[in-house]
Amino acid sequence: MDDFRHAAREAAHAMRAVFPATPLQRNDHLSAKYDADIWLKREDLTPVRSYKLRGAFNAMRKVLAGGTRPVFVCASAGNHAQGMAYMCRHFEVRGIVFMPVTTPQQKIDKTRVFGGEFIEIRMVGDYFDDTLAEAKAHCAQIDGHFMAPFDDADVIEGQASVAAEIEAQLPDLADRIILPVGGGGLSAGIRSYFGDRLALTFVEPLGGASLAAAVKANEPVTLNKVDSFVDGAAVARIGALPFERLRGIRIEDVLAAPEDRVCTTILEMLNVEGIVLEPAGALAVDALADVAEEIRGKRVICVTSGGNFDFERLPEVKERAQHYRGVKKYLILRLPQRPGALRDFLDMLGPQDDIARFEYLKKSARNFGSVLIGIETSEAENFTRLYGRLDAAGFAYRDITNDTILADILI
Repeated sequence: MDDFRHAAREAAHAMRAVFPATPLQRNDHLSAKYDADIWLKREDLTPVRSYKLRGAFNAMRKVLAGGTRPVFVCASAGNHAQGMAYMCRHFEVRGIVFMPVTTPQQKIDKTRVFGGEFIEIRMVGDYFDDTLAEAKAHCAQIDGHFMAPFDDADVIEGQASVAAEIEAQLPDLADRIILPVGGGGLSAGIRSYFGDRLALTFVEPLGGASLAAAVKANEPVTLNKVDSFVDGAAVARIGALPFERLRGIRIEDVLAAPEDRVCTTILEMLNVEGIVLEPAGALAVDALADVAEEIRGKRVICVTSGGNFDFERLPEVKERAQHYRGVKKYLILRLPQRPGALRDFLDMLGPQDDIARFEYLKKSARNFGSVLIGIETSEAENFTRLYGRLDAAGFAYRDITNDTILADILI
């Protein structure tokens, strides 16, 4: 462990030629909310707005120290691509970034800006597995160096520089660090650095709980299905090398954050604190709700791992947050085809109920029509009262908010 800690500190020191240490900031809002001493390690404030450039820097630094200057190759549609591109420009070496053809233009443009003339972007495959296979094949063909996002010892060592900075910034440390888990590079690096010196809580998205699956099986396993919403951490299989460093952790220290609840955290941090977090970057803060009783009166550090949030996703994030809070629902309502029928329904709404969507679907019978209606309100309990009034008045309706098939088709 001492050798690893020394290497991580050395990597952190070398990084200062590229970017300053990210701040470790006490957050008064979260501290008051949870009656604890909450600090944020702001990895969302690196030059590429995520911690990923740390691993890329350390791995490339070591390769170049060996006297060779290979072409660096990676497959990524997000933070890993941007981190490698940034470091290619810093070291003035050539890099090739393979991205799925479905990658949003914003991510393509940002990667190109970070890498400049030193990188080439190739759009290959509709799915990431195809992109990854093509990247590895091309890397072997040109005898390049493949930059793995997390399953690489030098990358893990580079990510551990986060821990080295925390130790320097807060020498008496904390009672607990909460950190996000995707492929496992960051969590493996931090655990390897601190060992048993303080408690670690690992958070992964509910729809991509690959670490929990690996802990239960005592080996990495591939999930059959992954919800890609928390795209920076939604990984079907945790890395083999990271898991070796995480082996032995308790299953109760691995939390799963519901994607819709993560949306409420993104909005809270944006609206209250003015902090922009991507879904993966919000995981650690979101998990505070799960450990609220345990951390009362304790000092806790949350690693906000990234802030590459595409604001075109904001409507979806708001919608999912409202869904989690129970303050927005969608109904299919059968209305009789007669004058005043709609007015009768509107009279059922409470003073805080607002129609957000109203769409006539089709005639389901001679005397009735079907309407898709979205309703927003201030408190979830308002829907209980609304449904009671609708039932008493004899309205025929169906709540399709949680009906995945109908909701996907109609909404």
